[in-house]
Amino acid sequence: MNIHEYQGKAVLKKYGVAVPNGRVAFTVDEAVAIAEELGGKGVVKAQIHAGGRGKAGGVKVAKTLDEVRTYAEQILGMTLVTHQTGPEGKVVKRLLVEELSDIKKEYYIGLVVDRATQRVVMMASEEGGTEIEEVAAHSPEKIFKEAIDPAVGLSAFQARKLAFAINIPKELVGQAVKFMQALYNAFVDNDCSIAEINPLVVTGDGKVVALDAKLNFDSNALFRHADILEMRDMDEEDPKEIEASKFDLTYIALDGTIGCMVNGAGLAMATMDTINHFGGTPANFLDVGGGATTEKVTAAFKIILADPNVKGILVNIFGGIMKCDTIAEGVIAAAKEVSLRHPLVVRLEGTNVEKGKQLLNESGLDIVAADSLADAAKKIVELVK
Repeated sequence: MNIHEYQGKAVLKKYGVAVPNGRVAFTVDEAVAIAEELGGKGVVKAQIHAGGRGKAGGVKVAKTLDEVRTYAEQILGMTLVTHQTGPEGKVVKRLLVEELSDIKKEYYIGLVVDRATQRVVMMASEEGGTEIEEVAAHSPEKIFKEAIDPAVGLSAFQARKLAFAINIPKELVGQAVKFMQALYNAFVDNDCSIAEINPLVVTGDGKVVALDAKLNFDSNALFRHADILEMRDMDEEDPKEIEASKFDLTYIALDGTIGCMVNGAGLAMATMDTINHFGGTPANFLDVGGGATTEKVTAAFKIILADPNVKGILVNIFGGIMKCDTIAEGVIAAAKEVSLRHPLVVRLEGTNVEKGKQLLNESGLDIVAADSLADAAKKIVELVK
């Protein structure tokens, strides 16, 4: 789950991470009122769940209240298109107005879960303000990493090592160490999957401050964090993905024409790859899981068909815990309930497969059976074309 920058800074502030003073505004008048409290000037920042806001015109420095009002009017309600939003962009519905910072130097600090070492890794770079992917592509030697022992936490010597590696001024190394340790504590305590401070800045008055903050959380751990869950902004999420979460379905919208319903993430990825191999484009990733009911399968069909780009559907089920006859019943019920007119190819294999195929054959519906994943992908691509 993602949250906005201002929410991320509020979380970090509880752990002693230094952030600029500022508040969220939902209207132009609110933005002006906040700027008045900050001395009649401030930074006006669009709040959307995407990076690259500055390059897209979503971050403006205002030196007067009139400029604050002008920028707030420009940004609030605009559709911001960045490299992370896709061409459709995101509508800005809230702003962060915060105090101006005297920036002396920008750095990058980030925390991720490294699957290879099975540990949280802190990354640091002197190339602050630039997407870390660009730094990794062009100057990988400028990224320094420290794998953190979960039993010990981020040690002071590790933080100092990173601070010296990215050339934090010597007199501020102690402050940077406390910053990094506080960031790590916030990451672990809140079950984050990503914490990114870009840029971390050193100010003219000798402070180490998080000028930006991006926090992502492990959705599987949100039951432990009611306060974090309250920060969820439904306006920033795909309505189909929100609906899928109500039925415990894993759904991610894509831009293709072939809807996919599969059980198991690995099989879902293989199904999408096979569709691509035969010249088609998947419209979604949808994993119904190992214990799907007829109700969940019906819900999955409705979510797939809510995408106007979908021209056909491929159901690919390998029945282990999931029984093929249960899937068949769900497919039949869903097809009848939504009056399905799209081409539908179904490939079943595994537990109760013969019973499942029998149910499909006797349903009276126009369902195309497939014997293998390759056969299923070929058939749905041909039918869609």
